[in-house]
Amino acid sequence: MEEKNITFQEMGLSEAMLKALEKKGYGYPTTIQQQAIPEFMQWKDVIAKAPTGTGKTFAFGIPMIEHIDPESPEVQGLILAPTRELALQIGDELRGLLTYYRGIRVAVLYGGAGIGGQIKQLEKKPQIVVATPGRLMDHYNRKTVRLDKIQTVVLDEADRMLDMGFFKDVTRIIEKVKNRRNLGLFSATISQEVMTVSWMYQRDEVEITVEPKQEDRPDIDQYSITVTPLEKAETTLRLIRTQGYERVMIFCNTKHMCQRLCDDFQRAGADCECIHGDIRQSQREKTMQRYRDGKLAILIATDVASRGIDVDDVDCVINYDVPEENEYYVHRIGRTGRAKRKGAAYSIVGNFPEKAKLDEIAKFSNYHIKPVLLGEDGSLTEEIVKAPAPVKRRFR
Repeated sequence: MEEKNITFQEMGLSEAMLKALEKKGYGYPTTIQQQAIPEFMQWKDVIAKAPTGTGKTFAFGIPMIEHIDPESPEVQGLILAPTRELALQIGDELRGLLTYYRGIRVAVLYGGAGIGGQIKQLEKKPQIVVATPGRLMDHYNRKTVRLDKIQTVVLDEADRMLDMGFFKDVTRIIEKVKNRRNLGLFSATISQEVMTVSWMYQRDEVEITVEPKQEDRPDIDQYSITVTPLEKAETTLRLIRTQGYERVMIFCNTKHMCQRLCDDFQRAGADCECIHGDIRQSQREKTMQRYRDGKLAILIATDVASRGIDVDDVDCVINYDVPEENEYYVHRIGRTGRAKRKGAAYSIVGNFPEKAKLDEIAKFSNYHIKPVLLGEDGSLTEEIVKAPAPVKRRFR
C-alpha cells in the first residue's frame, strides 16, 4: 500500500511540529499514526486498537496540540490514563512535541502526590491536562479545574483503565465535558467496557485496528536461558556484565522477588534500583527519573509498577520470572527495540512450568524464542534441545 511511504510533512502538520519530530528523529509515521492523525485533525471520534510500542501517544498527541489555541487560557485537551506512571510519561512526550511552540502548557494530575503542586500547575492555565480519573475528579470537586471548554478527550489504555474500576469516574468526566468535539479511545484490546463507552459517547466513530505486523513490531532478538532456580540471580548478573548492557529492565512477577533480587544485585555491587507497589510513590518517581536520564543501569520492576515506563533506548529486557499472562510478555519485551533500534529480550527459565509457559507464549505471540547457553565468558551458544525419546513398546 502506498500509504506506507507517507511522511509527517505530507500530513499537513505545522512547522513547529515538524521541527520537533525531526529533532526526535521521527521521519515516518507508524501505521496507527498514519491512520489516526488525519481523522483527529478532522475532529472525528476514533476507537483504535493497536499493540503496545506502536506510537499511540503521538497518534492522539500530535493532532491535539495542532488544535490548541495558545491565546486561550482554557483547558482544551484532556487525556485520561490508568496510572500515574503513564500519565507522567504522556506529559513528557507532549512537552517534547511542544519544543518549538510558544504559550502551550501541559499539566499532569495524579494520585499519590501532594495536591498543592498540582494546583500551582493549574494556576498557570494549561491548555492540555493529562490525568488519572480519580485525581481529576478530586480537582473538579475542588473547583481547581474546569472541563467546559475541552474540545478533545482521549482515553489512553482504555481497556486497562476501565478494567481497574474507573468506569464510573470516566463516564462522569466525559459527561461533564459538555462542548467536546471528539473522543478518542486507544487500547491494546477492545474489551466489553471499552465498547460500552464507545456506544454511549461516540458518534460515527472511525474504527482503526492495527495488527502486530512485522514493520510495527520492534526489532528484538529473543532468547531463553535454562538454569536451576538457585543459579537464576548469578546468571542474570553475569549476562548483563558480560554482554556490556548499559540500560537494562528486569521483570519479576511479585513484589517480594523484585525487592529480593534488587538487594542481591546491590550487594554484588550492581547499579540497581527497583519499583513495586510497596515503595513510596515519591521514591518510585525519583528512581524512574534516574533511569530515564541514563543515570541508573538496572531497573527491576513488577508488571503493575512498570505500566507506562516508556524509555526509548533500553538495551535489553530480562524476564527473571516468566510472566503469568501472554500479554504481559508482549508488554515487557516491547520496552526494548524502540525507535528503530535493535533490542534483546531474555527469559531466565528455572523449572519445567516456566518452560511450558514460555512455549505457550511463543506460540500465542508468534515469536521465535531461541534457547541458548551462557558460558562463563559470556558467550551465547545455541542450546540443542533434544527431542523426547520414543516410548518403547513392550510386546507380550
